[in-house]
Amino acid sequence: MANDNVQNECTHDCSTCSAECGSRNSAPVDFSAHLAEGASVKHVIAVMSGKGGVGKSMVTSLLASKFMQNGKRVAILDADITGPSIPQAFGIEGERIAANADGTLMFPAITKNGIQVMSANLLLNNSTDPIIWRGSLIATAVKQFYEETLWQDVDYMFVDMPPGTGDVPLTVFQSLPVDGIVVVTSPQELVTMIVTKAVNMANQMKVPVIGLVENLAYFECPDCHRKSYIFGASRIDEVAKQNGLKVLAKMPIDPEIAILMDSGRVDEPDLPYLDGAYEAITAMDKISK
Repeated sequence: MANDNVQNECTHDCSTCSAECGSRNSAPVDFSAHLAEGASVKHVIAVMSGKGGVGKSMVTSLLASKFMQNGKRVAILDADITGPSIPQAFGIEGERIAANADGTLMFPAITKNGIQVMSANLLLNNSTDPIIWRGSLIATAVKQFYEETLWQDVDYMFVDMPPGTGDVPLTVFQSLPVDGIVVVTSPQELVTMIVTKAVNMANQMKVPVIGLVENLAYFECPDCHRKSYIFGASRIDEVAKQNGLKVLAKMPIDPEIAILMDSGRVDEPDLPYLDGAYEAITAMDKISK
């Protein structure tokens, strides 16, 4: 039973583990994903949350739009296979992914401002059809999205991950050349534990955490500009300090952004409170891959 527990918790990094198991005694497994011939992606940024409902897909969409507005070539890999929302956010929900003649290579959908998108919803006949797959199959699909799509001259690929620390995040960290992670959270009391879980996973997988984005941080009255902390006082600075991280942004509750997401126009606003996140991520241009 003890050996079963070790296998279930295995990160496939034998240097951090003293257990004797099949993984240690066999040759190391290479989980690396490789781009298709002719595809090009310079940087991969994973957008992660420890729990659902914190606006991770919204942050992914707004970050991608911010980078496109600043002249970068941008892509989004929607790794939230069972809950994809990226196509609707950019108004491409009704589109279908095209493939080459022999069906071995997919072409990403292109938003009206030029962002390349691959999402499970773009493969369905109806966007409301459920994807009822086990975790391992979902993880395989994410890897295929990276490997079997003709990503064209991408400067920054944002991977919109499902919440938690399960199969898909593990696959992304093991397979994709992730340069860094943006962790999205909210002001609720559980934030310390949730953020720490995500950060600990990233550390175990040896992927750097770029910083934290706090969504739903406050509501600013449009008339008097008074800030109300609807979900409680922010603890993000304390959490960031405990984990040795930067706070990249504190995003307010903004009904207008929700309207733009629902109407497929998330690429329209240029939000100043994401400037810090943009600067921290683009600083990785200095990193040689």
